[in-house]
Amino acid sequence: MNFNSLTIKDIARELGLSISTVSKALSDSYEISEKTKKLVNEYAEKHNYSPNPIAKSLKQGHSKSIGIVVSTIDNSFFSQVISGIESVAYAKGYNIMITQTHESYDLEVRNVKHLTYRSVDGILISLSAETQDIEHLKALQRKGLPIVFFDRVSNDLDTHKVIADNYKGAYDGTMQLINSGYKRIAHITSSPNLSISDERLAGYKKALEDSRVPYNEKYTKYCLHGGRDLNEIEAAINDLLTMDNRPDAIFTASDRITTTTLSLLKDLKVKVPQDVALLGFTNAHLAHILNPPLSALVQPGFEIGKAAMEMLISLIESKRPVTEFETKILPTELFIRESSIRPK
Repeated sequence: MNFNSLTIKDIARELGLSISTVSKALSDSYEISEKTKKLVNEYAEKHNYSPNPIAKSLKQGHSKSIGIVVSTIDNSFFSQVISGIESVAYAKGYNIMITQTHESYDLEVRNVKHLTYRSVDGILISLSAETQDIEHLKALQRKGLPIVFFDRVSNDLDTHKVIADNYKGAYDGTMQLINSGYKRIAHITSSPNLSISDERLAGYKKALEDSRVPYNEKYTKYCLHGGRDLNEIEAAINDLLTMDNRPDAIFTASDRITTTTLSLLKDLKVKVPQDVALLGFTNAHLAHILNPPLSALVQPGFEIGKAAMEMLISLIESKRPVTEFETKILPTELFIRESSIRPK
């Protein structure tokens, strides 16, 4: 018999017992004789029987499984978030299922549907770059499924949210470039659909305003697929570098865009920071050993994942309907390195 296919029903049929008797024997029930328990357990052990945790938990009213939806796991930030989620989930007896949207709205909808088919107790989600309509999430919340947003959130759903302080991070990063003597600062960002794009653009604009540096709309470039499409980043950089009054610095708003921009500038023989300075959001572990060392705004990925998971468990295990929700904002950290310091 296949290792994974043996069920209580199979054991009952082979031993000529009722399913109820086998179930109680495996649970060491006082209602079953020691002789029958020994018979059932010896058969189960001999044939590698393993109880189905999903079936067992569903019978108890929960699956002890959490669904996670991210754009991609080959991203330092999301990898760190997942580690934070795991640190809480496993300690609390929950398992996790990770899905990737690759910045596709359609794939996000499919992934969420798949997770509900697997009877998850709740979902942690960071929206895709294409997502504008979240009816697929609203419908599940109306049915009682707990949902918590992290990083890329929506204000169209009342629930807990965990984000980095994108506004202040962008403000601090832009101010560092200004204080280093750069005035023509471009901004390459993700899809305008995303909350993080709005927050980081606002921080960038506020730093310019406070420094009396005029905002040039032509200096803001959007990558509609969050940097997954290399051609989008290439087009943005080429547009900026071919301007008559081209930027002397670039502030980038996502992990992938930041590291790809540095690589593309190198390919174009544009020296950083001599020709163009660069500073951006990235959780890349090797930012400090790149050439040049990359100035970076780092999000507390592990802490974001940990907080989001704690919030989701609080919703799942609440004895009463939750009607008051919190948006937790965690600070970013600015690391100033050679890529954003004007050469003397």
